[in-house]
Amino acid sequence: MKTYNISDVAKKFHLSKSTIRYYDQENLIAGLKRDTNGTRIFTNTSLTSIHTIECLKKTGMPIREIQQYFNLIQQGDSTLEDRLSLFTERKATVKLRIEELEQVLNEIDWKCHYYSQAIADGTEQYVKETAETNQSF
Repeated sequence: MKTYNISDVAKKFHLSKSTIRYYDQENLIAGLKRDTNGTRIFTNTSLTSIHTIECLKKTGMPIREIQQYFNLIQQGDSTLEDRLSLFTERKATVKLRIEELEQVLNEIDWKCHYYSQAIADGTEQYVKETAETNQSF
C-alpha cells in the first residue's frame, strides 16, 4: 500500500499543511494513521477523503455539514439514501450557481462588446445611447 506524508498531500492538493491538519483535527480524513513518532501517514483512502472535502467545499458546503457526510459514511449502508440526498442537493446548488455565473458572464461579454465598439468608434457616446435604449434589467 502506497503512503504519503503531509508535504506530499499538501503539494498534491495545493493546500497548506495547516489546512490538512485542521481536516485531521475535525476527523474528516479516513484512513489516516500515525507512525510511532506521531507523524501522519496518508493512504489512498485519505487522499480520496481530501478530494471529497475539497469538492464539497467548492460547492459552498460548510465544514460542519462535511463532517455530517463523513459521519454518515461511518454509519454504513443504512445511510446510503441520506448520502445520495446530500449529493443531489449539492448538485442542485451547483447548477443554480452555474446559471448565476452564466448571467454574470453574459454581462461581462456585453461590457467587452460595449467597450470594443466604443474604442472602434473613438467614443462611447454612440454605444451608450444604443445600450440605454436596449437595456432590459
